[in-house]
Amino acid sequence: MIDRAEIAELVERHGRVTRVVICAHQGSSPREAGAAMLVWADGQSGTIGGGALEFDAAQRARALKSGRSLDSVALGPSLGQCCGGAVTLGYEVFDAATVSQIPQSGLFTRAFGSADMPLAMQRAMKAARGEGAAGLRFAQGWLAEPVAPKRRDLWIWGAGHVGRALVSVMAPLPGVAITWIDTDRSRFPAEIPAGVTARIAQNPASLVADAPAQAEHLILTFSHALDLELCHRLLAQGFGACGLIGSQTKWARFRNRLQALGHEPAEILRIRCPIGDPGLGKHPQAIAISVASSFLTPTATARHRESA
Repeated sequence: MIDRAEIAELVERHGRVTRVVICAHQGSSPREAGAAMLVWADGQSGTIGGGALEFDAAQRARALKSGRSLDSVALGPSLGQCCGGAVTLGYEVFDAATVSQIPQSGLFTRAFGSADMPLAMQRAMKAARGEGAAGLRFAQGWLAEPVAPKRRDLWIWGAGHVGRALVSVMAPLPGVAITWIDTDRSRFPAEIPAGVTARIAQNPASLVADAPAQAEHLILTFSHALDLELCHRLLAQGFGACGLIGSQTKWARFRNRLQALGHEPAEILRIRCPIGDPGLGKHPQAIAISVASSFLTPTATARHRESA
């Protein structure tokens, strides 16, 4: 899939971004067709795998100024890789003008040359419309990819050790838009990952009103009082999902206090606390891995889709 929102955000940050996608492969390949990376002057995100393949592709991507092109690479003869197969790479430069060519949904179909759309692609497009779903299609220099659906909004409250670990694990995931909130810029790392919007407020709870109705929240601030206020405001406003870091004792006290604030017990229990898998320990990275695993479970994904 091609993620329009991610490309638009990176173009806004860096001015020009080149997307490299595996259009097709023959024999063994380090990644599947559709695997892609985004490359700009001093960075990149995503991966097409292969070590030498990715290094060479990134160099070529940075040299491109505009347009689209294809490159067929025999992995053994060209790069000395053990895969023994070959890949066709598509290079596509996006800037503020060309990013608008990506549709908001459906299929993004374009030519990496000047030929008319081949009959094979026309038939594939017709079949995709009839089936109501579509995967990547590549034929005679034409590429069609589904546009990624709207990203899941994840709000992470707190930039302490666990908050930083969570963002480091979650930010690279496709289809996730993270809003990261704390009280001071110094609490955040010097470099905010791509796809993450940092917001600063003396009273972070005042930003709850800005969260989309179906956003998912993880609350892990430095203050129990702030945690409680966030739970209170989110219960009043509504949310897609909400998790709170803490012990069973903390959660028992919070349930009583939230009920005293007028919230129904069934609504309060929509908040998950504790978060993470206690069996993995309390190291911030261990908590982050287990929370990310829960976020990606089929039930969580289904819940998001049903509420979208």
